[in-house]
Amino acid sequence: MQFKLLYLRVLSRLLSISLSFVILIQSFGVALSDISQIDEFIEHAQFHSAQYGDNVLVFISKHYGDLKAEHDKEHQEEKEEHEKLPFQQHSQLSSIQYFVLNTEKISVDALAFSDFKADNFRYLAPSSALYSDSPFQPPRHF
Repeated sequence: MQFKLLYLRVLSRLLSISLSFVILIQSFGVALSDISQIDEFIEHAQFHSAQYGDNVLVFISKHYGDLKAEHDKEHQEEKEEHEKLPFQQHSQLSSIQYFVLNTEKISVDALAFSDFKADNFRYLAPSSALYSDSPFQPPRHF
């Protein structure tokens, strides 16, 4: 019996950790197709290392960072290989946001302010016998 209980605890913990990991990966925008394209990433990085002498940081900068536009202009012949790299084919529809500006002007004079009242609420002691002997009672003023 204890073995089954221990097994269920371990299984539930592994399941919750794996689901948390999946949610974390999805929040970074990593898709299953990107994971399957990692071999093309490694192959193209090795090509850059042999052809241009780039290290990994320069390679990432040329394909995903500041040097991307310049690298795409200079190396049009590698365009097909660049499209096969992971994290390139993401749609931006999910991150498009727009704002509608309200063109109607509201004057401060049009707003009506209510008078301030100090007595917004009032405490009434419970009149039922159910509350009189209970340990959970509101504080009393002496």
